[in-house]
Amino acid sequence: MSGKDESIFSKDALLGTKPGKEIVKQALFKSKGYRQFDKYKKEAEEEFLNFVKRFTNDLLKEIKSDSSPNTTQQKFAEEIGSNEIMLDQSQIGLVKTRLENHETLMDRVSRILNSNFVKMTLPVFSALYDASSEYFGDKQDSELRTSMIDGHIIAIDLSEPMDRIMDKDEDLEYLDDYKLMNPYLLKIAKDKITKGGKEVLEAFEQGFKDARIGQYLDFKLKTKPTNISEEEMMQCYKKYRAVMGTAGRNMALNRKPLGEIFHLGMAKAAESVGCGNEIEDSIKNKFVKIPSWPLYYSLLTGNVKKGFELTMEKSNLYLNEARLALELLPENFSHKNFLEFLFLTVEHYNLFWFNQLQKENLWSEFSANLPK
Repeated sequence: MSGKDESIFSKDALLGTKPGKEIVKQALFKSKGYRQFDKYKKEAEEEFLNFVKRFTNDLLKEIKSDSSPNTTQQKFAEEIGSNEIMLDQSQIGLVKTRLENHETLMDRVSRILNSNFVKMTLPVFSALYDASSEYFGDKQDSELRTSMIDGHIIAIDLSEPMDRIMDKDEDLEYLDDYKLMNPYLLKIAKDKITKGGKEVLEAFEQGFKDARIGQYLDFKLKTKPTNISEEEMMQCYKKYRAVMGTAGRNMALNRKPLGEIFHLGMAKAAESVGCGNEIEDSIKNKFVKIPSWPLYYSLLTGNVKKGFELTMEKSNLYLNEARLALELLPENFSHKNFLEFLFLTVEHYNLFWFNQLQKENLWSEFSANLPK
């Protein structure tokens, strides 16, 4: 399995949850789903360093060749509809000079790539792309495959520095560097995704727009945590489903039926992981994440423990919708077992953090720190 914290998928951790035990069983008997998953996991691990190098080199080239970085910042702010993550003009020269050092830039790239959504999905995109190519009978094109996967991973990764800038809860000393990097990340992602054709780029641009709506609402809800509605939480989760669903759609080069089915499966799986992420972040920060499903349910019921239990139910609802996508796949689809195994890892991830929450016994601390 892949993730930011490999211990989540250790044998001991897997044996601590029902889906984890099923994963261990499939590994022991080398089921088709396990074999496919293991193949793509190993490919991703072997390729990851090359990806980091490509990413860093492309980014360095963009930063060095930009003769008007202030204009670049302004255009990016217009594109995302917010000035809140722009770098102050007086800092641009200093930060640009700092990031023109290859080692410094690679450090920043590695930091933002240390993300569950990046590490858990890199092997998945490879599998989806290959499955789609096989289904549609595409001619082998390793360059297009690399461009599609790299482009969408970089686009997903863009949410990391943007979140850290807006939340101000991580990497505080690097936030100015991230501000300078952001426009170039988007440009590199678009340049790569464009190679898939007009319809692929259009799907990406719509997905990116929807993700920004969700991300901006997430930021705004922090200012009114006690008045969050269910509709707002659903809109907030666009940050997960839009970017991941679009990536799934575009691994099939936005062709039906697979593009639509991949979109459904990836969007709902991402929303399910989002619930687990909120539990993990709450444990790490020692307060219920704002905004989040645990907070929404805790405030409505007046019971923090109940709030997290309902969040787990919500994560399962999302995951059941993701599994619905499996029923829509064409008959004898080559990678159905892979996707079934993938959804087991999502279920384990969420349960692992829910079990950790029980062990930590933070209920009184969470209750005391609830927004008033």
